[in-house]
Amino acid sequence: MKILVVNSFFSKGGASRAAIRLVTALQKSGVTAEYLSVYPEKLGVFSKLILYFRASVDRIPVKFFLKKKVLFSTGRPSNTRLLKKINASDADVVHLHWINTGGMSVEDIFRINKPIVWSLHDMWPFTGGCHYDDNCDKYVNGCGDCPMLKGSSHYDASYKLVKRKMSAVERRDHKFVVNGLSSWIADCASKSSIFCNSDVRNLPNPINTSVFSPQGKDVSRSYLGLPLRKKLIMFGAISALTDPRKGYLKLVEALACLPKDDNVELVVFGSDSPAPTLDLGFNAHYLGSFSSDVDLVALYSAADVMIVPSLQENLSNSILESLSCGTPVVAFDIGGNSDMIDHKLNGYLVKPFKCSDLSLGIQWVLDSQEKDTLSKNSRNKVVENFDERVVSSKYIELYSEIV
Repeated sequence: MKILVVNSFFSKGGASRAAIRLVTALQKSGVTAEYLSVYPEKLGVFSKLILYFRASVDRIPVKFFLKKKVLFSTGRPSNTRLLKKINASDADVVHLHWINTGGMSVEDIFRINKPIVWSLHDMWPFTGGCHYDDNCDKYVNGCGDCPMLKGSSHYDASYKLVKRKMSAVERRDHKFVVNGLSSWIADCASKSSIFCNSDVRNLPNPINTSVFSPQGKDVSRSYLGLPLRKKLIMFGAISALTDPRKGYLKLVEALACLPKDDNVELVVFGSDSPAPTLDLGFNAHYLGSFSSDVDLVALYSAADVMIVPSLQENLSNSILESLSCGTPVVAFDIGGNSDMIDHKLNGYLVKPFKCSDLSLGIQWVLDSQEKDTLSKNSRNKVVENFDERVVSSKYIELYSEIV
């Protein structure tokens, strides 16, 4: 059995990391798995031009109609070359991951002549264009009157994209499985007008728990140049300070509610220091972006608590990685967070979107007298439910079923 895993970017973003991890896990389990990205790892001048062109074609139809800066994709243009390559391959199953930014058109996806598993890294596959719907829930009834588009009507761009997706799904000849990476997004997909009659499953991303494992705090902090004797609150995300969905402002509000303590400091990664520097009430260390697993393991191991204040979240790589390194996580009880966080066992699930409760959660972890137990619970949750050996076996079972 051969599996072809497809993603738009080779290594950029959380979806690519998850896709690569799955390929590696499958290969370790004896399955022939190949990774195919629409855009190469190293973008030369020509590939950059292609990326710019395809991304522009995808965005232009709505570029001037968006009410705010959000990711909104139209499912264009067609990628005939990629489609021919996929269809000519000897793969038994094509496993799609994140295929936006002009990666594949809606129509291309359903012209693939092999069984498909499509892992949902965000909500785009079943919405009218947004990647997260800001809780509008219009995808349930086919979108239209999109709150993200200026001057929208019932028959706006979101309505038309949903119709294109529904038409493509209806014409599908081969086996097609929608995989919600979290129980939350699987439930959303099942309720959507696009996938309500599709086969929807719920299998998570895998993680190598041998790599993401607890390291000594002092060693990790020394490696990163962080203070050895402080309590460290960590927050990290791609575009951590610029993407409103990542909840940075909620974290700022929660920090304002914490008692002032010179022994508590903040660590932010995934973003450089803002200009002008914000007064967070605590000394803050801005570490920039990290990509290597060694650096990420040191980051998570250095922290006393990881905060993920996202307003909408699927199955957060950051939460999985942090827990696997034995660091408890505080996050809003939304999306797929409860798949990973057990309240007051390996972290704290916060009432959405109460900053006072977020503050309580942070303080609860920092003041806990059972830090070793919290750390062990965090680690065990991931080893038992998300380790690459556990998860890859479930995917192999799914592939075998649909071939």
